[in-house]
Amino acid sequence: MSKHRIVAVFFISVLLLLTLLSCWVTINGWYFVLIAFMWFATAFIGSSIISLNYHVKAYSGNPSETKKRIAITFDDGPNAFTESVLDVLKQHDVKAAFFCIGKHIEQYPNTFKRIVSEGHIVGNHSYSHAPLFDFYRQERIQREIQTTDALIQKISGKKVQFFRPPYGVTNPSIRRALAVTQHKVIGWNIRSFDTVIKNEHKLLNRIKHRIVPGGIILMHDTSHHTINVLEQLLLFLQENEYTVVSLAQLLNITPYED
Repeated sequence: MSKHRIVAVFFISVLLLLTLLSCWVTINGWYFVLIAFMWFATAFIGSSIISLNYHVKAYSGNPSETKKRIAITFDDGPNAFTESVLDVLKQHDVKAAFFCIGKHIEQYPNTFKRIVSEGHIVGNHSYSHAPLFDFYRQERIQREIQTTDALIQKISGKKVQFFRPPYGVTNPSIRRALAVTQHKVIGWNIRSFDTVIKNEHKLLNRIKHRIVPGGIILMHDTSHHTINVLEQLLLFLQENEYTVVSLAQLLNITPYED
């Protein structure tokens, strides 16, 4: 049973108990409001933080990793900045994972081919990454995932097993869609916030202070400042004897269907 269902059963039970008690004693109505608010807050936080595994099991790092090994992931490509990210990775002989948006694959097919040809892992990041993706019903989410799967397989010949939900948000509709598609959900435990933080010094320090063995770094191949920070980050990791490995190596799971 998922945490979401356990929480739902708990709060429903509490509300039913209060309702029964109100038959014998006077219970202030604000207690019902408070319980409902706590339920909503729990669901909101659980849905927003992918590492909590509230709706689905997500691989958000490897806590059992004892060696200084770490993985780097990029979301929202391919786009005009991805080539420069690939140049930096190639220069440092580092393999990363790219969670690609289907419509961007269609727009930048050659860049996507380069990601695959240079040995990086590719994963599914939905077709549209629409602002209202979290409110889509199961059927539409499932269709977006399967459409992007088909695009990836057509170009690369690989049937992907990794899926990262847009914005890292999960919900019952995504859970039901994934029950059909059978993807493994990939999260993170080192969030760069490089789509929000534009100051390269602050961005680099934020990542550096969160580096731990077994960590998964979330970045976006969508800006110049991320490219500059990536160069500095790789030098920092090298100086501190960290090895950047693929997600498959870090998590010991296969990224593609055999």
